[in-house]
This record gives sequence, structure tokens and C-alpha cells, in this order.
Amino acid sequence: MPWSTTFSEPIALPNGDKLTTLQEAGAYITHLPKAVHDDAPWQNAMHVLIEAADHDGPIEFARLAMLQALFPKGTPVYRSVDRDWRNNRNLARDR
Repeated sequence: MPWSTTFSEPIALPNGDKLTTLQEAGAYITHLPKAVHDDAPWQNAMHVLIEAADHDGPIEFARLAMLQALFPKGTPVYRSVDRDWRNNRNLARDR
């Protein structure tokens, strides 16, 4: 699979940009500061990108590895609109 292969869905970056190909994702990782680049999640993401591009590995695994590196566990990706719906005392049955 060539490096120009596109992801099934683009990867949204925190700054609003999007990564659409394996090549763009690889370039993004290589332009990170060395301290960040050497962290385990980014090393894993690069490994899976190389597997997808050079060894016909699953491209979806590469996408997921990028998302895990971009949004580490515990980092909220989205917020619920009704965040405190359970604490809302104005339930329909009480009206």
C-alpha cells in the first residue's frame, strides 16, 4: 500500500487541521519536537504507519494509533451537551 493511501475518515488535529493520508500522518510525527516524538504513543503510531504503508498492514490500525497518540487516555475528545442531566431535578415525571 503506498504512502499516499487515504484514511477512511480524516484525522482531526487539535489545531483544526486534518490528516488524510499515511504520508501526512508520518510527516506530522516527524515534525514533532524530539521529546514528544520519542514518547511511546508516537513511536507506536509511527510503527503502525510504516506497517500499513510498507507491509500492507491494516490502515485502520494506523488511524487508531494516531488518534491514541493525539488524544491520550483521560483527554476528553468531546463534551456532552447535557453534562449534568442526572443531577437535573426538573424531570418530566416531576412536572
